[in-house]
Amino acid sequence: MPQSERHGYREIAAKIREGILRGEYKTGEALPPEPQLADRYGASRSLVNRAMQVLAGEGLVRARQGRGTMVTWLPPMLHSPARYDRSARENQGAKGAFDNEVRSLGLEPQHEITVERSEPPADVAEALGLPVGEVNCLVRRRRLLASGIPVRLNESWFPLDIAEGTVLEADGPVIVGGVKTALAELGYPQVSATERLIPSRLPTDAEANGLEISPERTVVQISHIGKTAEGRAVEVTVTVAPAHYLMAEYTFPLT
Repeated sequence: MPQSERHGYREIAAKIREGILRGEYKTGEALPPEPQLADRYGASRSLVNRAMQVLAGEGLVRARQGRGTMVTWLPPMLHSPARYDRSARENQGAKGAFDNEVRSLGLEPQHEITVERSEPPADVAEALGLPVGEVNCLVRRRRLLASGIPVRLNESWFPLDIAEGTVLEADGPVIVGGVKTALAELGYPQVSATERLIPSRLPTDAEANGLEISPERTVVQISHIGKTAEGRAVEVTVTVAPAHYLMAEYTFPLT
């Protein structure tokens, strides 16, 4: 039995993992084909294939139809109140916090956005202080990618009396500073926000498809409600992200 067979696929996975983490295999790019990897690591192709399955289970790689196996490793992005600072959201023309975070990793932020006027779910209507069962909201649905890797699904809801006919209806990432800057310029600056995290759950089929992850990968859900100084809720955003791409940190006073 060849030495590679004695060591097994886990050693092959470890070698490829090391190559990914040190940048030999770059995020967003395709790995060499399996026959090349088999030659490089002195292993059979079947062992390399099993190693790929291990790495895919860790969220480090992902098979793409017609494109081979892509490196999808990203360091966890820190989710903290500081990301909402205007200076961060607008840094070098960023179109919101996500743009700034992705660029800081040396990757290219990408947005896939659809906008419509819609009846909000009951919990969103309640949070915004709107009647249930009416088309009284604008919703911006966004799939956010880092160099082609889907890392966020966002749904942002706004009262229609605020958002109708404004830049918030633009079907694209045209808002420098993101929706919070847009709301501020419309006369509704947010001064406080409440967030609720569901730290680990399985994705729905639609979420797994949108994030291009297996149904067994866990996701984090963050529900965010932003309010003005008068206490009016003007934004409800629900974010879903693969759990391995997100790390939350909060600082708060103790009494």
